[in-house]
Amino acid sequence: MVNALAPEATERARTRRPAGPDGAVADGRDRARRRQAVVAYLFLTPTLLFFAVFLVLPLGFALLLALSRWAGFRLGDIDPVGLDNFTGLLADGSTFLTPILTNTLLFALGTVVLALTGAVLVATCIDKLRFQGLWRTLYFLPIVTTVVAVGNVWKYMYEPGGLVNGVLNALGAGSVVFLQDPDTALPSVVVVQAWASVGSAILILTAGLKSIPQSYYEAAELDGAGPVTVLWKITLPLLRPSLLFVCVTQFLTGLQSFALITVMTRGGPGDATNVAALEMYRQAFAYGDWGTASATAFVLFLVVLVITLAQLWTFRRKGEDA
Repeated sequence: MVNALAPEATERARTRRPAGPDGAVADGRDRARRRQAVVAYLFLTPTLLFFAVFLVLPLGFALLLALSRWAGFRLGDIDPVGLDNFTGLLADGSTFLTPILTNTLLFALGTVVLALTGAVLVATCIDKLRFQGLWRTLYFLPIVTTVVAVGNVWKYMYEPGGLVNGVLNALGAGSVVFLQDPDTALPSVVVVQAWASVGSAILILTAGLKSIPQSYYEAAELDGAGPVTVLWKITLPLLRPSLLFVCVTQFLTGLQSFALITVMTRGGPGDATNVAALEMYRQAFAYGDWGTASATAFVLFLVVLVITLAQLWTFRRKGEDA
């Protein structure tokens, strides 16, 4: 009996605090750590409550609506339907995949290509000019201008008697109904979105250019490298972190675009410029189908997540291979 209890007593004695001053000091440190943890959580309580009220609860409610049918009036009218809202979005004959999601991806991709290309070229030119602050300020002005103002100005410029058609007529070309033709409406809005967002990309890329040591360019000049070779072999590889940031943020902005399309085309003509964010708004506030709107939001979230992870993986793989 004594032998059986001896290991347990030995283990308790081993884990027990040593008596004396050392044990008291250790207990005091533990109590101090616990008090610090309590005080830290008390200071974090407002932030945690903010996230709970404005992030966790809305996210949970949106998930509930995505699995239900609700017209947006009384909470007691919420009718669980399982995955019917998601299957309805992906069913044959649904307009969500084509043209809505297709328009969303094309809009985001076109914005990224135009804005990134223009930003690289302009930032490279600004880096070689005097009064760089002035040029960066001029290109940044569209960022601080409201989307409604930008959309309305470009909407009038695209009119048959507007500035764009006036330039085309002066060059001997005929007028184009940019926003009324399904073939030209989406590219026209893409150009405006890229023009409005190129300023922020220029600022980021200019900062990236400043961090590239001049010794690389001096060595390339001594080797007789031309401007294209310098841009392709030195500037772009060393700008990869800045390019990654611009590419990801521009793509996210394009996938979530809503205000500019609403101002310029309202999704028309037909569904030629209808995108996922605008469709969510229509389903919820125009048609009263909050379940479909929430399901659309979650599908768009998955699309954004997959594309962002793919971009990060691509840039990191190229960085490791370089």
